[in-house]
Amino acid sequence: MSGPGGPGASSESNLTNGNSSSHCTQVDTSAHVFFLLVYTLVFLVGLLLNGFTLKVYFCRAQQQASSSVTVYLKNLAAADFLVSLCLPIRITNYASVSVSVRQLYCNYGASAFYLNMYASILFMGYIAANRYLKIVHPLGTHVLQTVRAAYIIATVTWVLLLATMSIYVALSLSTQEPLTSISNAVQCDVLHSKQLSIFYKIVHSASALVFLLVLVSLVFFYYSVSRRLALAQQRQPASSGSKKLAKSRRNMLVLVSVFCVCFVPYHLVRLPYAFLKRHCWWSQAFFYLKELTIMVSVLNVCLDPLIYFIFCKAFRAQLSPGRMFSTTATQGANTGRRSSDGRLSIVRNNRKTSLTTSTRQIGML
Repeated sequence: MSGPGGPGASSESNLTNGNSSSHCTQVDTSAHVFFLLVYTLVFLVGLLLNGFTLKVYFCRAQQQASSSVTVYLKNLAAADFLVSLCLPIRITNYASVSVSVRQLYCNYGASAFYLNMYASILFMGYIAANRYLKIVHPLGTHVLQTVRAAYIIATVTWVLLLATMSIYVALSLSTQEPLTSISNAVQCDVLHSKQLSIFYKIVHSASALVFLLVLVSLVFFYYSVSRRLALAQQRQPASSGSKKLAKSRRNMLVLVSVFCVCFVPYHLVRLPYAFLKRHCWWSQAFFYLKELTIMVSVLNVCLDPLIYFIFCKAFRAQLSPGRMFSTTATQGANTGRRSSDGRLSIVRNNRKTSLTTSTRQIGML
């Protein structure tokens, strides 16, 4: 998990050093309006799409996961939904220069944002690995393909990410010095102590390594599937196995494309930005590149529903017009049945009441 907003350079120097340091922190903020509009749009669309996805997975679909890939897809949808929930505080940070807002964003909002971003990266890698194992072992189930293993892997992933975030927040709160003013830039490095800067660089390097590992794995999986497809087409071009491999390659291509478009630009810019922040010219040059690539990475929350639709048959089935119509009709029939039962119950009660009254009257006579 990457650290929040700014790089790992020492913070106090940006506020107390000479004119050169102050000049480095004076970043042009004229593009903040553009970022505000884009993030607001992504927040609304992402919240709607992923909220609907979670509703399909947890309300309409079966509660018990039928496969390991369904477990990973549910966790990916949850991570994207949480990324969407983290966007309002990022939007507020762009619109405000308040010290309390900046501290809230840097201590909690940004760390939660990056936590869920790397959760999305890892779960996309798990989905690709699961599909690759399905191709390698078409007639059997590998131990990593079991639902139990998927739950264990998902739980361990969230625990590790939350532990990293907790350490960062604890260091930030324990070493942070009180501030009365803050620069207009959205970086969080002005709040970094020396210890937090070191921890940030360590976590950032580990995050970059995790990203690189997932990226290499995705490329390897796609290459392997493509090679198997080429061999199968040479032997039997029109066989059912070739058609399945072609479909698997297409699905893998969609996953790799979404991953590369969203996350590769961010990591290409983020790594040099984190370690070249001390140089004023580099800081100015990479600031907007970093902000633009973060904005592109956030588009992942709007593109991932395409992955859900491609990789999950149950999800496609729930979205089919016939299924939705039948569900509505069933609900209407149940409502009508309950209403009819209620009317019959009222009639029966009225009859019983009238009979009881008549009996009492006869008794009194």
